[in-house]
Amino acid sequence: MDALILSCGTGGGHDSAAKAIMEAMIRQGHNAEMLNPYTLKSDQLADDINKTYIATARYTPRTFGTVYKLGDVYRQLPFRSPVYFVNRAMNEVLQAYFSEHHFDIAIMTHLFPAEILTNMKRHGIAVPKTVFVATDYVCIPFTEETECDAYVIPTADLADDFIGRGIPPEKIYPLGIPTHSRFATSETRDAVRKRLGFDPDKKYILITGGSMGGGKIEKAITKLRSYFAERADIKLIVVCGSNQALYDRLSEKPDPNMTVIGYTEEMASFLKASDLFITKPGGLSSTEAAVCGVPILHTAPIPGCESRNAAYFSENGMSVYGEINDEMLQTMEEILTDQSRRLSMIDCQKKRINPSAANDICDLAQRLTAES
Repeated sequence: MDALILSCGTGGGHDSAAKAIMEAMIRQGHNAEMLNPYTLKSDQLADDINKTYIATARYTPRTFGTVYKLGDVYRQLPFRSPVYFVNRAMNEVLQAYFSEHHFDIAIMTHLFPAEILTNMKRHGIAVPKTVFVATDYVCIPFTEETECDAYVIPTADLADDFIGRGIPPEKIYPLGIPTHSRFATSETRDAVRKRLGFDPDKKYILITGGSMGGGKIEKAITKLRSYFAERADIKLIVVCGSNQALYDRLSEKPDPNMTVIGYTEEMASFLKASDLFITKPGGLSSTEAAVCGVPILHTAPIPGCESRNAAYFSENGMSVYGEINDEMLQTMEEILTDQSRRLSMIDCQKKRINPSAANDICDLAQRLTAES
């Protein structure tokens, strides 16, 4: 099977999900290629789209939330969105690419490529079988105006949300959000901690703002450093992702109780080794943490789909959600010291999160291509 996996770098989650699928495809003996479709027009266009999204989400999250709300309002109107019409300009570019490269299936982990292929279908342009993979725990605006052969959603619990928005129920497959196989390895927590050189007598709190270091992470770090300043048994590990400015600011003031890391390929190891994970509620990062089996504290979501992610996780016992205030700091203490509470949260994660989603998506793709 020849698969094209289409994504965009608007935040790291879409690309991470795409890479997880590609890795599973190759591991199963298929041919797989990952592509940001806008690079076919120009690398500059792709870069501008990614940077605009990241800058808005990182520095003006309220603006991002307003745009998301407008999308929710717009989707109730009886005509297609501006997102659909803007992406029509990509039809000829992607048509030319398909004429030069053979693919049995196109798998999309981002709405924009799904809009492009829907446009192509509506203009009579031949495309492979298509699969849209949702990377948030909600049916995001305009998913319903795409026309894919299959829709992979995070859990069966969310089927009504997608059906209510107009996705045909027979096209819905609740396989989960795909994560790289490294997050589901059987390496024990003690073995990971030993490999990383962690002190067995300390509790480790991992803090991130997603791949782009957003979500008011710096404010949270300031409160945590102050609260745990006199606690020699607590160690903070801050992963800044692509936010170089944040990394530089935190590194200027060394703290023996805090380790600052930039971008890393070792997130799976850090998650497995940590006693608590504090993060903005990105769909992919939250799923990775749940696959690793680590208690999660969701805070400072970028308004929109991340708010829904946090609500879904917290309502189902997979995380706690709220501002880092005195009450939340007490909750953190309880999670760090109460083994039964920790195990209860991890058990809830295991009940709802599929660690084999990437493999299951490959199996679905193979069935769809066999049918055609």
